[in-house]
Amino acid sequence: TIVRKGEIRHFTDLQIWCLSKELNEQFGISAQIKDAVVSISANIAEGFGRYHYLDKIKFYLNSRGSLLETESHLRIAQALGFISQQDISLLNEILIDCKNLNIKINNFINSTRRLTT
Repeated sequence: TIVRKGEIRHFTDLQIWCLSKELNEQFGISAQIKDAVVSISANIAEGFGRYHYLDKIKFYLNSRGSLLETESHLRIAQALGFISQQDISLLNEILIDCKNLNIKINNFINSTRRLTT
C-alpha cells in the first residue's frame, strides 16, 4: 500500500519496508526472529555495562532497533502465512507487548540522556 506524504506513522507505512518484506520469503524468518529477540536484551545488558552515558544510550538505541526488527519479522511471518489463524490473538498480544516495551525503552533512553546534562 502506498501511503501519502505526511501519513507515515510506523515503519510498516514505508514503501521500502513493504518491498523488503517480500525478500524475506527467500530466507529463514524464524532464525531472524530469534536473533532479533536475543539482541534486544543483549544490547540492554551491554549498555548497562558501559561506563559513559553516551555509550549506554547507543546500546539502548540498538535495543530499540532490535525490538522494531522483531516486530517487522513477526508482521512478515504473518503476511507470508507462517502464523496460523488460531495464533493471531497471540500475535496481537505479542505486538502489544512490543509496543509497551518500546515505550519503556524510550523512557529509559530519555532518563539516561538526562544524566548526561
